[in-house]
Amino acid sequence: MGKYKVLVTARSFGSADTKAWELLKENACDVKKLTAEDGPISEQLQRELPEADAVIAGLEAYDRKLLESCGRLKVISRYGVGCDQVDCAAAKEHQIAVTITPGANGDSVADLAVGLMLCCARNITVMDQSIRDKQQVRPSGIEMWGKTLGIIGTGRIGKNVAHRCEGFHMRILGYDPYPDQAFEKECHAVYTDLETIIREADFITLHVPLTQETKNMFGEKQFRMMKKDAVLINTARGGIINEEDLYTALKTGEIRAAGLDATAVEPPYGSPLCTLPNCILTPHAGAATKEASSKMSMMAAQNVIDVLTGGKSRFEI
Repeated sequence: MGKYKVLVTARSFGSADTKAWELLKENACDVKKLTAEDGPISEQLQRELPEADAVIAGLEAYDRKLLESCGRLKVISRYGVGCDQVDCAAAKEHQIAVTITPGANGDSVADLAVGLMLCCARNITVMDQSIRDKQQVRPSGIEMWGKTLGIIGTGRIGKNVAHRCEGFHMRILGYDPYPDQAFEKECHAVYTDLETIIREADFITLHVPLTQETKNMFGEKQFRMMKKDAVLINTARGGIINEEDLYTALKTGEIRAAGLDATAVEPPYGSPLCTLPNCILTPHAGAATKEASSKMSMMAAQNVIDVLTGGKSRFEI
Protein backbone atom coordinates (compact mmCIF):
# COMPACT_ATOMS: atom_id res chain seq x y z
CA MET A 1 0.00 0.00 0.00
CA GLY A 2 1.31 3.44 -0.96
CA LYS A 3 2.12 6.28 1.39
CA TYR A 4 -0.13 8.80 -0.37
CA LYS A 5 -3.71 8.74 -1.67
CA VAL A 6 -4.09 10.63 -4.94
CA LEU A 7 -7.40 11.26 -6.71
CA VAL A 8 -7.65 11.98 -10.43
CA THR A 9 -10.65 13.77 -11.94
CA ALA A 10 -9.04 15.10 -15.14
CA ARG A 11 -10.68 12.98 -17.83
CA SER A 12 -7.73 12.62 -20.21
CA PHE A 13 -5.02 12.27 -17.56
CA GLY A 14 -2.71 9.43 -18.55
CA SER A 15 -4.75 8.56 -21.64
CA ALA A 16 -1.88 8.98 -24.12
CA ASP A 17 0.57 6.67 -22.33
CA THR A 18 1.28 5.16 -18.91
CA LYS A 19 4.24 7.35 -17.94
CA ALA A 20 2.37 9.55 -15.46
CA TRP A 21 0.68 6.59 -13.78
CA GLU A 22 4.05 4.89 -13.41
CA LEU A 23 5.65 8.04 -12.01
CA LEU A 24 3.01 8.28 -9.29
CA LYS A 25 3.29 4.59 -8.44
CA GLU A 26 7.09 4.82 -8.21
CA ASN A 27 6.67 7.58 -5.64
CA ALA A 28 4.41 5.67 -3.24
CA CYS A 29 1.09 7.00 -4.53
CA ASP A 30 -2.10 4.99 -4.60
CA VAL A 31 -4.17 6.54 -7.38
CA LYS A 32 -7.96 6.48 -7.77
CA LYS A 33 -9.62 7.79 -10.92
CA LEU A 34 -13.05 9.37 -10.43
CA THR A 35 -15.30 9.09 -13.48
CA ALA A 36 -18.78 10.35 -14.31
CA GLU A 37 -19.95 6.76 -14.72
CA ASP A 38 -19.85 6.47 -10.93
CA GLY A 39 -21.99 9.55 -10.36
CA PRO A 40 -21.47 13.32 -10.26
CA ILE A 41 -17.81 14.19 -9.69
CA SER A 42 -18.80 16.82 -7.11
CA GLU A 43 -20.52 14.17 -4.98
CA GLN A 44 -17.61 11.75 -5.31
CA LEU A 45 -15.20 14.48 -4.20
CA GLN A 46 -17.28 15.16 -1.11
CA ARG A 47 -16.79 11.51 -0.15
CA GLU A 48 -13.22 10.92 -1.27
CA LEU A 49 -11.35 14.21 -0.92
CA PRO A 50 -11.28 14.39 2.92
CA GLU A 51 -9.06 11.27 2.94
CA ALA A 52 -6.85 12.28 0.00
CA ASP A 53 -3.36 13.78 0.04
CA ALA A 54 -3.62 15.18 -3.49
CA VAL A 55 -5.97 15.58 -6.42
CA ILE A 56 -5.12 15.93 -10.09
CA ALA A 57 -8.03 18.17 -10.98
CA GLY A 58 -10.09 18.78 -14.09
CA LEU A 59 -12.52 21.66 -14.53
CA GLU A 60 -14.74 20.92 -11.51
CA ALA A 61 -15.13 23.40 -8.65
CA TYR A 62 -13.13 23.41 -5.41
CA ASP A 63 -14.94 25.88 -3.19
CA ARG A 64 -14.27 26.90 0.40
CA LYS A 65 -16.78 24.46 1.87
CA LEU A 66 -15.19 21.51 0.09
CA LEU A 67 -11.66 22.53 1.00
CA GLU A 68 -12.57 22.99 4.66
CA SER A 69 -13.46 19.29 4.79
CA CYS A 70 -10.01 18.22 3.61
CA GLY A 71 -7.80 17.59 6.61
CA ARG A 72 -5.07 15.75 4.68
CA LEU A 73 -5.10 17.49 1.32
CA LYS A 74 -1.73 19.04 0.43
CA VAL A 75 -2.08 19.87 -3.27
CA ILE A 76 -4.64 20.54 -5.99
CA SER A 77 -2.69 19.82 -9.16
CA ARG A 78 -4.62 21.44 -12.01
CA TYR A 79 -4.47 19.55 -15.27
CA GLY A 80 -4.15 22.76 -17.27
CA VAL A 81 -3.48 26.42 -16.51
CA GLY A 82 -6.84 27.90 -15.46
CA CYS A 83 -7.68 28.08 -11.77
CA ASP A 84 -10.93 30.04 -11.84
CA GLN A 85 -12.76 26.99 -10.44
CA VAL A 86 -10.48 26.80 -7.39
CA ASP A 87 -10.94 29.04 -4.36
CA CYS A 88 -7.26 29.85 -4.16
CA ALA A 89 -7.67 32.07 -1.10
CA ALA A 90 -9.29 29.24 0.85
CA ALA A 91 -6.63 26.82 -0.38
CA LYS A 92 -3.89 29.12 0.88
CA GLU A 93 -5.58 29.48 4.26
CA HIS A 94 -5.61 25.70 4.61
CA GLN A 95 -2.03 25.34 3.35
CA ILE A 96 -3.11 23.53 0.20
CA ALA A 97 -0.84 24.18 -2.76
CA VAL A 98 -2.46 24.88 -6.13
CA THR A 99 -0.32 24.02 -9.15
CA ILE A 100 -0.70 24.28 -12.92
CA THR A 101 0.89 22.83 -16.07
CA PRO A 102 2.00 25.90 -18.05
CA GLY A 103 3.10 25.39 -21.64
CA ALA A 104 2.12 21.73 -21.87
CA ASN A 105 -0.90 22.33 -24.10
CA GLY A 106 0.32 25.47 -25.87
CA ASP A 107 0.76 23.91 -29.30
CA SER A 108 -2.50 21.98 -29.19
CA VAL A 109 -4.63 24.99 -28.19
CA ALA A 110 -2.92 27.18 -30.78
CA ASP A 111 -3.66 24.59 -33.47
CA LEU A 112 -7.33 24.58 -32.53
CA ALA A 113 -7.53 28.37 -32.46
CA VAL A 114 -6.23 28.58 -36.02
CA GLY A 115 -8.49 25.71 -37.05
CA LEU A 116 -11.51 27.59 -35.73
CA MET A 117 -10.41 30.69 -37.65
CA LEU A 118 -10.31 28.71 -40.88
CA CYS A 119 -13.65 27.04 -40.21
CA CYS A 120 -15.31 30.38 -39.49
CA ALA A 121 -13.69 32.08 -42.47
CA ARG A 122 -14.63 29.38 -44.99
CA ASN A 123 -17.93 28.10 -43.49
CA ILE A 124 -16.51 24.58 -43.35
CA THR A 125 -18.97 23.18 -40.80
CA VAL A 126 -21.93 24.72 -42.63
CA MET A 127 -20.91 23.18 -45.96
CA ASP A 128 -20.21 19.81 -44.35
CA GLN A 129 -23.68 19.73 -42.80
CA SER A 130 -25.31 20.77 -46.06
CA ILE A 131 -23.72 17.79 -47.83
CA ARG A 132 -24.91 15.44 -45.11
CA ASP A 133 -28.41 16.92 -45.44
CA LYS A 134 -28.25 16.45 -49.24
CA GLN A 135 -28.86 20.17 -49.71
CA GLN A 136 -25.42 21.44 -50.58
CA VAL A 137 -24.61 25.14 -50.28
CA ARG A 138 -21.53 27.20 -51.13
CA PRO A 139 -21.68 30.23 -48.83
CA SER A 140 -19.21 33.00 -49.57
CA GLY A 141 -16.30 33.06 -47.16
CA ILE A 142 -13.30 35.26 -46.52
CA GLU A 143 -9.57 34.63 -46.79
CA MET A 144 -7.10 34.66 -43.92
CA TRP A 145 -4.19 35.53 -46.20
CA GLY A 146 -2.82 39.00 -45.53
CA LYS A 147 -5.49 39.93 -42.99
CA THR A 148 -5.03 41.54 -39.57
CA LEU A 149 -4.89 39.28 -36.52
CA GLY A 150 -5.53 40.65 -33.04
CA ILE A 151 -4.15 38.57 -30.17
CA ILE A 152 -5.55 39.38 -26.73
CA GLY A 153 -2.98 37.94 -24.34
CA THR A 154 0.46 37.13 -25.71
CA GLY A 155 1.50 34.36 -23.37
CA ARG A 156 2.66 30.98 -24.63
CA ILE A 157 -0.54 30.15 -26.52
CA GLY A 158 -0.99 33.62 -27.98
CA LYS A 159 2.59 33.56 -29.23
CA ASN A 160 2.08 30.10 -30.74
CA VAL A 161 -0.96 31.36 -32.64
CA ALA A 162 1.09 34.27 -33.96
CA HIS A 163 3.81 31.94 -35.24
CA ARG A 164 1.23 29.89 -37.12
CA CYS A 165 -0.46 32.92 -38.61
CA GLU A 166 2.83 34.26 -39.90
CA GLY A 167 2.38 31.60 -42.56
CA PHE A 168 -0.71 33.47 -43.72
CA HIS A 169 1.29 36.72 -43.99
CA MET A 170 -1.02 38.28 -41.43
CA ARG A 171 -0.43 41.64 -39.81
CA ILE A 172 -0.21 40.84 -36.11
CA LEU A 173 -1.45 43.16 -33.37
CA GLY A 174 -1.01 42.27 -29.71
CA TYR A 175 -2.60 43.42 -26.48
CA ASP A 176 -1.06 42.46 -23.15
CA PRO A 177 -0.40 44.26 -19.84
CA TYR A 178 3.17 42.94 -20.09
CA PRO A 179 4.44 43.43 -23.66
CA ASP A 180 7.18 41.09 -24.83
CA GLN A 181 9.65 42.98 -27.03
CA ALA A 182 11.37 39.79 -28.17
CA PHE A 183 8.06 38.41 -29.43
CA GLU A 184 7.25 41.72 -31.08
CA LYS A 185 10.50 41.58 -33.04
CA GLU A 186 10.37 37.87 -33.83
CA CYS A 187 6.83 37.89 -35.26
CA HIS A 188 6.88 41.46 -36.61
CA ALA A 189 4.01 42.12 -34.22
CA VAL A 190 2.89 45.49 -32.90
CA TYR A 191 1.55 45.99 -29.38
CA THR A 192 -1.36 48.39 -29.22
CA ASP A 193 -4.41 49.20 -27.11
CA LEU A 194 -7.50 47.01 -26.95
CA GLU A 195 -9.72 49.43 -28.82
CA THR A 196 -7.37 49.54 -31.79
CA ILE A 197 -7.42 45.75 -32.06
CA ILE A 198 -11.21 45.67 -31.82
CA ARG A 199 -11.56 48.23 -34.60
CA GLU A 200 -8.83 47.01 -36.96
CA ALA A 201 -8.51 43.23 -36.60
CA ASP A 202 -10.19 40.85 -39.05
CA PHE A 203 -9.61 37.94 -36.66
CA ILE A 204 -9.47 38.33 -32.87
CA THR A 205 -8.30 35.46 -30.67
CA LEU A 206 -8.56 35.44 -26.86
CA HIS A 207 -5.81 34.00 -24.64
CA VAL A 208 -6.36 35.57 -21.22
CA PRO A 209 -7.54 34.13 -17.90
CA LEU A 210 -11.02 34.85 -16.56
CA THR A 211 -10.64 37.61 -13.96
CA GLN A 212 -12.65 40.58 -12.77
CA GLU A 213 -10.80 42.62 -15.39
CA THR A 214 -11.48 40.25 -18.29
CA LYS A 215 -15.05 39.21 -17.42
CA ASN A 216 -17.35 40.35 -20.24
CA MET A 217 -14.37 41.94 -21.98
CA PHE A 218 -16.32 41.51 -25.21
CA GLY A 219 -19.92 42.70 -25.21
CA GLU A 220 -22.33 44.88 -27.15
CA LYS A 221 -20.03 47.91 -27.22
CA GLN A 222 -17.09 45.93 -28.57
CA PHE A 223 -19.16 44.08 -31.18
CA ARG A 224 -20.44 47.37 -32.57
CA MET A 225 -16.83 48.55 -32.95
CA MET A 226 -15.68 45.41 -34.79
CA LYS A 227 -15.62 44.98 -38.54
CA LYS A 228 -18.71 43.40 -40.11
CA ASP A 229 -16.57 40.53 -41.43
CA ALA A 230 -14.67 40.08 -38.16
CA VAL A 231 -14.22 36.63 -36.62
CA LEU A 232 -13.90 36.16 -32.83
CA ILE A 233 -12.17 33.10 -31.38
CA ASN A 234 -12.17 32.03 -27.72
CA THR A 235 -10.08 29.04 -26.65
CA ALA A 236 -9.43 30.51 -23.18
CA ARG A 237 -12.31 30.70 -20.69
CA GLY A 238 -16.04 31.22 -20.83
CA GLY A 239 -17.21 34.51 -19.33
CA ILE A 240 -14.68 36.63 -21.21
CA ILE A 241 -17.41 37.09 -23.82
CA ASN A 242 -20.94 38.22 -22.94
CA GLU A 243 -22.75 35.43 -24.74
CA GLU A 244 -26.14 37.14 -24.90
CA ASP A 245 -24.53 40.08 -26.68
CA LEU A 246 -22.57 37.72 -28.91
CA TYR A 247 -25.77 35.95 -29.94
CA THR A 248 -27.31 39.26 -30.96
CA ALA A 249 -24.17 40.34 -32.84
CA LEU A 250 -24.04 37.07 -34.79
CA LYS A 251 -27.78 36.92 -35.42
CA THR A 252 -27.92 40.47 -36.79
CA GLY A 253 -24.68 40.27 -38.76
CA GLU A 254 -22.84 42.72 -36.55
CA ILE A 255 -19.84 40.39 -36.92
CA ARG A 256 -19.28 37.48 -39.30
CA ALA A 257 -18.66 34.51 -37.02
CA ALA A 258 -17.35 33.15 -33.73
CA GLY A 259 -15.49 29.99 -32.80
CA LEU A 260 -15.78 29.04 -29.12
CA ASP A 261 -13.92 26.26 -27.36
CA ALA A 262 -14.87 27.83 -24.03
CA THR A 263 -18.31 28.98 -22.90
CA ALA A 264 -19.84 30.29 -19.69
CA VAL A 265 -21.68 27.00 -19.15
CA GLU A 266 -20.01 23.81 -20.36
CA PRO A 267 -21.32 21.99 -22.25
CA PRO A 268 -23.51 24.80 -23.67
CA TYR A 269 -26.37 22.52 -24.70
CA GLY A 270 -29.13 25.00 -23.92
CA SER A 271 -27.39 28.06 -25.29
CA PRO A 272 -29.05 30.04 -28.11
CA LEU A 273 -25.61 30.06 -29.74
CA CYS A 274 -26.23 26.42 -30.68
CA THR A 275 -28.92 27.60 -33.11
CA LEU A 276 -26.57 29.80 -35.14
CA PRO A 277 -24.73 28.45 -38.19
CA ASN A 278 -22.07 31.17 -37.83
CA CYS A 279 -21.07 30.06 -34.34
CA ILE A 280 -18.82 27.01 -34.06
CA LEU A 281 -18.83 25.34 -30.65
CA THR A 282 -16.31 22.77 -29.42
CA PRO A 283 -16.23 21.09 -25.98
CA HIS A 284 -13.23 22.82 -24.35
CA ALA A 285 -11.03 20.45 -26.31
CA GLY A 286 -8.02 22.64 -26.99
CA ALA A 287 -5.73 20.32 -25.07
CA ALA A 288 -7.26 17.12 -26.42
CA THR A 289 -4.27 15.77 -28.34
CA LYS A 290 -1.99 12.84 -27.56
CA GLU A 291 1.01 15.11 -27.28
CA ALA A 292 -0.62 17.59 -24.90
CA SER A 293 -2.15 14.84 -22.79
CA SER A 294 1.21 13.17 -22.28
CA LYS A 295 2.98 16.42 -21.35
CA MET A 296 0.18 17.67 -19.08
CA SER A 297 -0.13 14.32 -17.34
CA MET A 298 3.57 14.18 -16.53
CA MET A 299 3.66 17.78 -15.30
CA ALA A 300 0.55 17.33 -13.15
CA ALA A 301 1.94 14.12 -11.63
CA GLN A 302 5.34 15.71 -11.00
CA ASN A 303 3.67 18.67 -9.30
CA VAL A 304 1.92 16.27 -6.92
CA ILE A 305 5.15 14.45 -6.13
CA ASP A 306 7.11 17.68 -5.63
CA VAL A 307 4.61 19.00 -3.09
CA LEU A 308 4.07 15.72 -1.25
CA THR A 309 7.76 14.87 -0.97
CA GLY A 310 9.39 18.29 -0.91
CA GLY A 311 6.66 20.66 0.20
CA LYS A 312 6.78 22.84 -2.90
CA SER A 313 6.39 22.86 -6.70
CA ARG A 314 7.90 25.43 -9.04
CA PHE A 315 4.52 25.67 -10.77
CA GLU A 316 2.51 26.81 -7.75
CA ILE A 317 0.33 29.82 -8.30
